[in-house]
Amino acid sequence: MKAQTKRQRLRARVQFATVCGSMYLAGWNDGTTGPLLPRIQEVYDLNFTIVSLIFVFACVGFLSGAFANLYLNGRFGFGKVRSACQVIAYAIEAGALPFPAFVLGYAINGFGMALQDAQSNGYVASLKDSPEVKMGILHAVSAGALSSPLVATQFAQLSHWSFHYLCSLGVAFINIVSLIVVFGLKTQDECLAQIGQPAGEKGTSEKSQFRQILRLREVHLLAFFILIYVGVEVTMGGWMVTYIIDVRGGGPSSGYISSGFFGGLMIGRVGLLWVNKKASPYPVLSMQHRSQRSQVGERRVLFIYAILAIGLQLVVWLVPSLIGAGVAVSIIGVILGPMYPIAMNHTVRILPEWLVTGSIGWIAGFGQAGSALLPFLTGAIASGAGIKSLQPFLVSMMAFMTVLWALVPRTARRTE
Repeated sequence: MKAQTKRQRLRARVQFATVCGSMYLAGWNDGTTGPLLPRIQEVYDLNFTIVSLIFVFACVGFLSGAFANLYLNGRFGFGKVRSACQVIAYAIEAGALPFPAFVLGYAINGFGMALQDAQSNGYVASLKDSPEVKMGILHAVSAGALSSPLVATQFAQLSHWSFHYLCSLGVAFINIVSLIVVFGLKTQDECLAQIGQPAGEKGTSEKSQFRQILRLREVHLLAFFILIYVGVEVTMGGWMVTYIIDVRGGGPSSGYISSGFFGGLMIGRVGLLWVNKKASPYPVLSMQHRSQRSQVGERRVLFIYAILAIGLQLVVWLVPSLIGAGVAVSIIGVILGPMYPIAMNHTVRILPEWLVTGSIGWIAGFGQAGSALLPFLTGAIASGAGIKSLQPFLVSMMAFMTVLWALVPRTARRTE
């Protein structure tokens, strides 16, 4: 790759900043539902199971978007479809329409969010200049999940609670305008060419990329790992507010605990980058050894993070302290934060280069369904066993996530 010109370096920074803006919107969306959930139950007079249909419809949207991205990738301009979906969805939700129409907005939004996660992660994974650091920054900027609970908690106490979605609509509108201005509805390869990066290696197989990706065992293991991880993350940020209010006796301001959790995620994704690199005991002798060190170190440190997160979750479950729970939840956010970028970086290392973008798109899009599936299961279980069932459910899902990570291959797949 030739050295970038000053103009190309500037354009690369602008493109990366715009992609980060998209992830801010994704974080904003994830952090919105938790503080509003008790109010939605009250307004529509719903039990835990019915209100969890929000997550079911979102899951349908996520899975549809994940499959659609494998077809749409490279055929349509960067961000063209996804941004329009989000604008439409927030417009529906802001009107506080009857519940069937309200949850339809979540399905449309889920479709757009799946495309957004897939394309944003695929773009950053394709960069040649410090992709691991940029992946961490990309997911740290999903700090929209830190700011949206602050806003949603205020709207949850107002008569026009659904007007929070007008704020979301404004963020989505800024996002779609910035994507059009910066990327000009070009494909990913065309956008990368603008910053002086040639197209990546192409495969020689006559099989379609869709079939090649879906035949890879490691892709499905990583997809399910991300599904459980995202599900744990959103369940923590969503149902934890209801748990604190009903079980720990928290007041209307309990929604700020959700902000503490998502703030922890943001801090962990950047603040623990140095820990991820230090985790390997092997000396750095060459570029090849440096890549091996990063691979082994990040793989090992994720197990350490998982064990610590499970331990702190047990504290939230077994120690009857409102303040202690709030602090522990924030620290869990810090520890969980680096896991998503680590998984994406590992994907780049173990898969053929020509399948990386499509595979990461599938993994991210499919994994995003976890943000709907696990919160729905939480609501369904809580309808029978009460919201106190949240903690054992989260502990079991964290343990399952750790097992899935252990099954993911540690080295690259051999290619002919």
